[in-house]
Amino acid sequence: MTETRHVVYDTDTGIDDALALLYLAGRPDVDLAAVTTVYGNTPIDAVVPNVGYVLELAGLPDVPVAVGAAGPIEGEARIASHVHGVDGLGDVIADKKPPRNIVDRSAAQYLVDLARDRPGYYDLLPVGPLTNLGLALEIEPDLLTLYRSVVIMGGSGPFPPLGVVQMVDANIHNDPEAARRVMSAPRNRLVSVGVNVTATTIVDESAVRRLHESGTTWGEFSAAVLESYMDFYRYAWGRRVSPAHDGLAAALLLQPDWITAGRTGPVNITTDGFFVRAHLMETADGGPVAWPAEPAPDTVVVTDVNREAFLADFVGILAAGGEPTR
Repeated sequence: MTETRHVVYDTDTGIDDALALLYLAGRPDVDLAAVTTVYGNTPIDAVVPNVGYVLELAGLPDVPVAVGAAGPIEGEARIASHVHGVDGLGDVIADKKPPRNIVDRSAAQYLVDLARDRPGYYDLLPVGPLTNLGLALEIEPDLLTLYRSVVIMGGSGPFPPLGVVQMVDANIHNDPEAARRVMSAPRNRLVSVGVNVTATTIVDESAVRRLHESGTTWGEFSAAVLESYMDFYRYAWGRRVSPAHDGLAAALLLQPDWITAGRTGPVNITTDGFFVRAHLMETADGGPVAWPAEPAPDTVVVTDVNREAFLADFVGILAAGGEPTR
């Protein structure tokens, strides 16, 4: 019998977040227990109706939604409208309404209340800046020990091989202080699904054609927003493709057997003066870095995955879900 995961989804709902939310809704082993919202891919005022739209599309309009942080603990928000469009969903959806079931607490407080009410019951899946978690840790320093597991879409893995340049670690870069709090907090199991692996799980041209031709509400929505996403990513590889960042993190929470390689150790927040990253404090070959690492509890850092199994499941669920359109 398949085990059901009770997932709390912390999101800055842009394009890949929306697809990950539909993927969670389509998995038979998921109970989407709550959604908490945070700025990032788009401002918080756009994130909230985006969640409402996707929950309606998913057939889950009554899932509780908590409104979260509008900016980082320190500094200014960096909104990714050049990637996700002004509205966060590629500017292709004309009519969006707030979620039906907005709770009367902040996202940080709601994350604490859920965890305290049922310790060890929920799995937490943050796929945006970690501000809500950083604020929640002020209320409950043992927050991460009260969740069964925490899987983060964020981080950059170990330091890369010489000469290799990585994609921006946007969720960490947007709130380094929140990321520092999370990476140094006590936990049961914390998994970092970083850009070192998400950048290699690509929804390609044939997958997008399948979604366009699906004849379903989920598939056609997914294809429409991916067209906008690919407008940005074409400049990375010269092709109209895009990474499934948040979808991969969702999948690895549910199917840890799709993690084919990983390392475990302390993760520190680092900067080169341009970008902030969350790195496992090891070089590519497993050696120590050239400065003393700050002590931190162990994080499981994913370094490779079963891309074929994930992408088949991810695209298949998006193509089949929702109502027929013809």
